[in-house]
Amino acid sequence: QVQLVESGGGLVQAGDSLRLSCAASGRTFSSYAMGWFRQAPGKERDFVAGITWSGGVTYYTDSVKGRFTISRDNAKNTVYLQMNSLKPEDTAVYYCASRRGPVANYYDTKVYNSWGQGTQVTVSS
Repeated sequence: QVQLVESGGGLVQAGDSLRLSCAASGRTFSSYAMGWFRQAPGKERDFVAGITWSGGVTYYTDSVKGRFTISRDNAKNTVYLQMNSLKPEDTAVYYCASRRGPVANYYDTKVYNSWGQGTQVTVSS
């Protein structure tokens, strides 16, 4: 398993952008599928975006399509979440997650076996 550390969260206004980063330990990062999830107070942890080990295929929940972009740099052991046109409803703690090997369903939290500690994103109206 890898250890994951998120960064890049903060307080922004509606319409602003943020880029989250998730740095992973270990030498086999390129073999891991990665996902971003978010959890608002009192709500379940929800899927935001996922990316295959190569970065060739990405997945998004409908509410962020066209606004968020997931990417990875395997040379830097890092996955990113570029968030544009942020809305107050995007406010949550954002977590990155990983799983080595193929993933059948990127949307399912139970698929992933390593999680970061989370980074807070707050969008004011």
